[in-house]
Amino acid sequence: MLSILFKGLRKIKLLLLSQIYLPFAKLNFYLNNINVEKGLSVFGFMKIHVTRRGKVTIGRFLHINSGNNFNIIGRQQKTIFWVEGNLLIGNNVGMSSTAIICNYSISIGNNVTIGGNTVIYDTDFHSINPIIRIDKLLDKKTAIKKAVIINDNVFIGAHSTILKGVTIGENAVIGACSVITKDVPPNEIWAGNPAKYINKIND
Repeated sequence: MLSILFKGLRKIKLLLLSQIYLPFAKLNFYLNNINVEKGLSVFGFMKIHVTRRGKVTIGRFLHINSGNNFNIIGRQQKTIFWVEGNLLIGNNVGMSSTAIICNYSISIGNNVTIGGNTVIYDTDFHSINPIIRIDKLLDKKTAIKKAVIINDNVFIGAHSTILKGVTIGENAVIGACSVITKDVPPNEIWAGNPAKYINKIND
């Protein structure tokens, strides 16, 4: 009996909170000067930070899971958009507890699925030169930045890391926990650290 009561209260709590997440996300997008097309769905609280020179464009039917209650696969961080460059997200994109750090340019195509706890970085953040790293301003200024392009219909497995300067081709599949350090051709499966070719789609 106590178990039934507990589960009922838990469901009521989630239903009540679900009425808050979307309006809060829309306000957060608006305050960061992000125009959102129809079909946005957000479950959980996000972290969004867009600088004055940052620009975010989002297509239709973006679905976001964020945080403990809506990403049950582990490592339940919030979904994060940290944008100083140009971030483009296409139509029908889904992501869960994803961190997108855009210092220069990140483009995500249509019908892309991004697994839980994936991170996408278009910058090294720091120099490999220890002398430069001592000077925090110089370190940030000289960090290498290169565009990331994720094309249509890509599936990225959970806990993956997408690094600067890579292009992932249409229909490609990235295995869970992969680290993408170089371009992935269309219609291929890649996995590992660093990720390597595994197979062709449908082979």
